Amino acid sequence: MNIDGNISKKIWFGVTAVIFVYTAVLTVRNLITVIKVEHRIGRLEDQRDHFRARIEEDSTMLRRLDYDEYLEQYAREKFHMQRPNEYIYIMED
Repeated sequence: MNIDGNISKKIWFGVTAVIFVYTAVLTVRNLITVIKVEHRIGRLEDQRDHFRARIEEDSTMLRRLDYDEYLEQYAREKFHMQRPNEYIYIMED
């Protein structure tokens, strides 16, 4: 009876150890997945903020381009446009 009880204890200990290791592996794997997802969420939120700021800048630019004075100034500065018989000197830093 002592031998059977000893074998039974070893089997239960082995089964418990396997379940414990399996649970630990799953927990670590899920933790790694959570960390990766949180990191990705952080990057996506940074991108969202960047694009919102960009949309705001572009919206402001669009509103400013409705005015002819600014449109002319923008065309001259950005695209180096000029009027007929006018000379433009470009100075770079």
